[in-house]
Amino acid sequence: MMIMMQPGASQQHISRIVARAESLRLPVQLSRKDGRTTIAVVLQGNDYLFEEFAGMDGVAEARPISNPYKLTSREFQPNDSVVSFNGTSVGGGKLVVIAGPCSVESREQIIETAQAVKEAGADALRGGAYKPRTSPYSFQGLGEEGLEYMAEARELTGLPIVTEVMAPETMPIVSKYADVLQIGARNMQNYALLHAAGESHKPVLLKRGMSSTIKEWLMAAEYILSHGNRRVMLCERGIRTFETSTRNTTDINAVPVLKAQTHLPVIVDPSHSTGHWEYVAAIARAGVAAGADGLIVEVHTHPEVALSDGPQSLKPEKFATMVRQVRALGKALAVG
Repeated sequence: MMIMMQPGASQQHISRIVARAESLRLPVQLSRKDGRTTIAVVLQGNDYLFEEFAGMDGVAEARPISNPYKLTSREFQPNDSVVSFNGTSVGGGKLVVIAGPCSVESREQIIETAQAVKEAGADALRGGAYKPRTSPYSFQGLGEEGLEYMAEARELTGLPIVTEVMAPETMPIVSKYADVLQIGARNMQNYALLHAAGESHKPVLLKRGMSSTIKEWLMAAEYILSHGNRRVMLCERGIRTFETSTRNTTDINAVPVLKAQTHLPVIVDPSHSTGHWEYVAAIARAGVAAGADGLIVEVHTHPEVALSDGPQSLKPEKFATMVRQVRALGKALAVG
């Protein structure tokens, strides 16, 4: 339920509502705007409590939230969220471009790529130190060594780093280095990991599961927000369909649907969506045209020898051209 407090409601009134919700172990979130407080209390099926909260001192109005995802919905927060990290903001009207290799393969590789994407206009650096792979024999990442190389690349370029976390037990070590925690498609419904991401209070980039509906995706985001971590970004990375000419099928529809249903920023991944570097720029432009707040793109200086996802990785010069195109498009649409 949403509880709108009276303009003159005291802190004591607000604290009583919060304390009552916490005594019942109900998730509660506060939002303040223009001097007025709104409190979201997730009743968890205890609808009989509605009248109790609605009648408490200082309450101006109370109404139920109809969506199963509560904190994620625009009913809870009508205005767009802005997720900030290390000097970069996503959702604030500026198109954000995150770029880098699928995997950190060596110190030289990640630093060379970081410098190239920085020069081309990227806002943040991506790179995986822990990689979930379909085959157990594929390259699985360098672990903490890779994170150390990412941190060095950040020092040299000033780019904040986005890297994947795969399991709750690796959350502390990844959080030590990362500016943004990426939760991959295969882990979108790893609930233990979602709980840990929420408790970390680090910015989270949550990728859509390969066969997940938008509702399932938003419910996964709800797990993170339920811990008070509201710095969540959603990443459309293509879904699995019958089509085999591309790696996945980009659900461009998801961008405006999400914009209508949630306040969270939306990012499009044209690399995993297509699986072919030749199509990446076109889908990047489509994502921006649909209203995405940002892009995450795979870039490799030598994709022909990449240890993972070489066929979908842009070379730096192709990436630079794409950045110019999407920036121009964003400005034309007043989001760049």
